[in-house]
Amino acid sequence: MSARERLRELFGADRGSTGPAPVGGAHAIAVDGLYLSRGGTEVLRDVSLTVDGGEVVALVGPNGAGKSTLLAAVSRDLAYDRGSVAFFGVPLEEWTHGDLARHRAMLLQQNDLAFGFTVDTVVRMGRSPWIGRPEEDADDEAVDEAMAATDVEHLRHRPFTQLSGGERARASLARVAAQRTPVLLLDEPTASLDLQHQEVVLGLARRRADSGVAVLVVLHDLGLAGAYADRIAVMDQGRVVACGPPKEVLRADLLSAVYRQPVEVFPHPRTGTPVVVAAR
Repeated sequence: MSARERLRELFGADRGSTGPAPVGGAHAIAVDGLYLSRGGTEVLRDVSLTVDGGEVVALVGPNGAGKSTLLAAVSRDLAYDRGSVAFFGVPLEEWTHGDLARHRAMLLQQNDLAFGFTVDTVVRMGRSPWIGRPEEDADDEAVDEAMAATDVEHLRHRPFTQLSGGERARASLARVAAQRTPVLLLDEPTASLDLQHQEVVLGLARRRADSGVAVLVVLHDLGLAGAYADRIAVMDQGRVVACGPPKEVLRADLLSAVYRQPVEVFPHPRTGTPVVVAAR
């Protein structure tokens, strides 16, 4: 069975489904009282968070705070112990595989492929949830738009396995963008990128949010979070310890305590957004 046939089998099985009926006025993402343990260690503890369409919410915090675990639980890649996750008011457990893939797209930290697919083929994988549906007619448009937005058009015919780490990250983001879902979950999308492409990626997230998409993104760069996020959720030891607009959350006292490192926070001279630097 070819990869295309396997994808058609996987996503075409529920092609007649319209998905669960969203609850009017519900948050795009709602996490309530989430607990999750791995290997006997409690990784998430009583986490509650909401994200609405039209906003970028950034998850920040030190290594091991639980950011990526929370994103994986929200995407249904990790099972949680207690609590609930819902998309548009519908519990996560009630979504079929195909319907969930048509409502949320997830970018993982690792972007490895064992086969030498071209970048064009990798990006087209993002259109798999729409196989056999009317939206399939927009495949070429969605792929071209996503590749342009992530600056990988010139890599279209290159094997994915021959790309640099940053190029792979952008091609993987293009795949997620081509999926055209109302929820975007991005795990450290700027980790391996140069300065220019960090701005490209966060600019894409910002534009998607401005068009009504709900974006939940894990970031280590507090400056990028302050510049692009509507709200920032600060995590520490498996909990959300603060959540709000950047100017309210990016405070020297809070960040110094969470990161166990004295920091200073200054307003950007032109935009006024918080700039965070280590106190040296």
